[in-house]
Amino acid sequence: MDAEELQRRRDERARARRKRRTRRRVGIGTTVGVVVIAVAVAIASASGSGTSGPTRTHASKSPRRTRATAHATTRHGRADAPHLRGESTAAVLGPETGVRGTASVPVLMYHVIAPPPSGAPFPGLYVQPQQFAQQMQALKHAGWHAVTLDQLQAYWSKGAKLPPGKPIVITFDNGYHSQYTEALPVLHRMGWVADENIQLSGLPPSQGGLTTDEVKAMVDAGWELDTQGISHADLITLDASQLRYQIDSARRTIRRRYGVPVNWFCYPSGHYDTTVIDAVRAAGYIGSTTVVPGWAGPSSDPYRLPRLRVLGGTSATALLSQIADTRTASAPPGSYGGA
Repeated sequence: MDAEELQRRRDERARARRKRRTRRRVGIGTTVGVVVIAVAVAIASASGSGTSGPTRTHASKSPRRTRATAHATTRHGRADAPHLRGESTAAVLGPETGVRGTASVPVLMYHVIAPPPSGAPFPGLYVQPQQFAQQMQALKHAGWHAVTLDQLQAYWSKGAKLPPGKPIVITFDNGYHSQYTEALPVLHRMGWVADENIQLSGLPPSQGGLTTDEVKAMVDAGWELDTQGISHADLITLDASQLRYQIDSARRTIRRRYGVPVNWFCYPSGHYDTTVIDAVRAAGYIGSTTVVPGWAGPSSDPYRLPRLRVLGGTSATALLSQIADTRTASAPPGSYGGA
């Protein structure tokens, strides 16, 4: 082999080594790039997980929506127990003892958690957010712990173990957006849940109502979803067909849309009579709530459970007094058409 041939072969081997080194560098760079992209995607996903709710067109609401959604997407039925959609909220309770609970329980009724706008027809239904937070803290300091109606029924009927503290039920009527932005974060920080009595029409998001995704977020946060019917109609004025539409169709629609039991009905404006009660029972509800003040107990008629309406301007101290004062109130009457 002459010198020229030897040099040619050395050059070929050198070129082959350079190609191998280049391929290795490209492979390493590609791997690093994939890792960087994967990390970036993970970070983006984590950053976005707290704001999974729908985007609203009102820019002023965005910060509150972000905080509320961050609380809701943690999927807590209690502070320490996840709520599984499709099950009763009672599924997160401790084991059933078989010894029925005997405690009577106040059921509070809220509507809008916001300042009343100028000219509001019912300003008393607006509770300021700060005042609501103060009321909840006062209840907690007084030894109360919020539970749902399904949880209360499991305690009364099967001796299910409730969270520590005196049980109280907090209900919200109609499905106002402020219940999601203002009430949900407050209750979540306390490890508390509530009952949402939603109506299916007449209160669209554009007029301050909840969106479908917001309702789902409340359910995922452990809230119980019940209903006031399709359109908040005066039930005692309706015929049999209209009653079925308002009561039975509402339950079937909500069960299909949100995958929850919907065991409790809330009488719109508190109006009911024996015909309405029969329609509620026939639709499969296990009970219903009124607007007549008092405490609900295991011996109460489940289709006439009393509630205490919380009005705007009620101080935390005044709320505690109202709860105590209504403990011995009479049971709701057989029918109610307004005060």
